[in-house]
Amino acid sequence: MKEIKGIKLDGRVLLAPMAGVTFLPYREFMKPFGVAMSFSEMISDMGLCYGNKETFTYLKTSQKDKPVALQLFGHDVNYTKKAIMILEEQADYDMLDLNFGCPVPKVTKTGAGSAWLKHPSDLYFYVREIVKVSHKPVSCKIRLGWDSQHINFKEVSKLLEEAGASLLTIHGRTTSELYRGKAHYDLLKDFGDSLNIPLAISGDIYDPAFAVEMMNYTKASYIMVARGGIGNPVLISNINRILKGEPLLPSYDKKQQAEAALKLLEMMENYYQNERKTISISRGLLPHFFTGFKGYHALRDELIKSSISLANLQSFLRNLINE
Repeated sequence: MKEIKGIKLDGRVLLAPMAGVTFLPYREFMKPFGVAMSFSEMISDMGLCYGNKETFTYLKTSQKDKPVALQLFGHDVNYTKKAIMILEEQADYDMLDLNFGCPVPKVTKTGAGSAWLKHPSDLYFYVREIVKVSHKPVSCKIRLGWDSQHINFKEVSKLLEEAGASLLTIHGRTTSELYRGKAHYDLLKDFGDSLNIPLAISGDIYDPAFAVEMMNYTKASYIMVARGGIGNPVLISNINRILKGEPLLPSYDKKQQAEAALKLLEMMENYYQNERKTISISRGLLPHFFTGFKGYHALRDELIKSSISLANLQSFLRNLINE
């Protein structure tokens, strides 16, 4: 069993922070498939400081969810420090993760997310101050750089390590690439060996063999699964099985996928106690469970019908199970 600053991790697969996805019921759903540590969707420090009700819903965790990291983003150290005080008073979590990797313009235009990569020295002082006030270990997530002309992850990584980060995650794209093209793992060859803290890698993790290959290639301690795990939770199980030298589980058939989708739906229903919200979130998640199956487009169209009720959605999935 591995440890990060006293946090025991049973495995080497991390569940990536994803906006609109890694809310509590999704994290709880994914945990039994072998997630060693989950990361919440990103939380605005200013949202906490100004008492935004929606922001506070992101703080919820559970014993099933642990160990869990809450991911914070911001651009002003004073707001971030206040937000950490709120987190430590109101949330039960194991690690504080700082987001320096989000490439979305509405985040970067404020100076937050991966916009920090343009100011390495400022980033160093920001993280150093956060490490001083946080009573939880601090991890950081970055990208390779702002664009292809400004690849500076090596410089930034060393500064974050010196500032006191306990874990570093690198997504293998630049900010300007967003999620286009392929992750540039060639730039990360053996990079984990150059660090004194654990390295996690992220980007294009859809295949368990590729995930383990890239861990070995980059000398990373952990692999972070993001979009590849949506609708395909067995991916995490199979990464763990390869790492343990165990045979792979077969891909889920349509019945098994429908069973998994129904379980996630019911977990969301129990958590939100709000039919409209449950259905709204389901439209973005449940179709992924049926990608690649015959009749996918008809299934997707059924799942995302504007008129569908929760009862009808559950009935639809149960019919798939019983086919």
